[in-house]
Amino acid sequence: MGNREDLLEGAKRCLYEKGYARTTARDIATAAGTSLAAIGYHYKTTEALLNQALIEVMGDFGDKLAAALSPDNPDAGTLEKFEAMWTGVLNSFKEDRAVYAASLEIFGQMDRVAEAKQAFADGIDETRFWWAKTLHGTDPGDEKTARILGSFYQALMSGVIVQWLIDPERAPSAQDLATALRLVGAQTR
Repeated sequence: MGNREDLLEGAKRCLYEKGYARTTARDIATAAGTSLAAIGYHYKTTEALLNQALIEVMGDFGDKLAAALSPDNPDAGTLEKFEAMWTGVLNSFKEDRAVYAASLEIFGQMDRVAEAKQAFADGIDETRFWWAKTLHGTDPGDEKTARILGSFYQALMSGVIVQWLIDPERAPSAQDLATALRLVGAQTR
């Protein structure tokens, strides 16, 4: 690999080890085995390098999560699929906590980082359609329904991530989430 690729890989390692806000240019250069000047030469700023690393990490992570959450039993009912998928999501929180934490660190800065904002917006939108198709078999051509259903699941995921990062012992389990949906459904009849 060249310095540019080494820096990107070093930045990714730092995101996992130190998070977004605590990673310095020196940390990245050390992890990459390059000079500090290489960051400026290849990426202009440490922030630009970290943003690129986070975008790539989130993309890789999204692919990994989608593969892990593919339903084992496509004939299962929606709530059964929901609970099985949430078991996978919650397991991913344990395995990839640093990725979730790093993504939340940058959210407060999103308005200043146009490329990261667009990448996250595109990823969230893609995930909305994935939730709708996977849990409900929603036709991708029915964009309105897919967006509404997917937005619900995406909002739920964002909230559960925050709860899990703050207090994993009291955050909801997959079974808790499925039970809550059953209760909500029962009260709307």
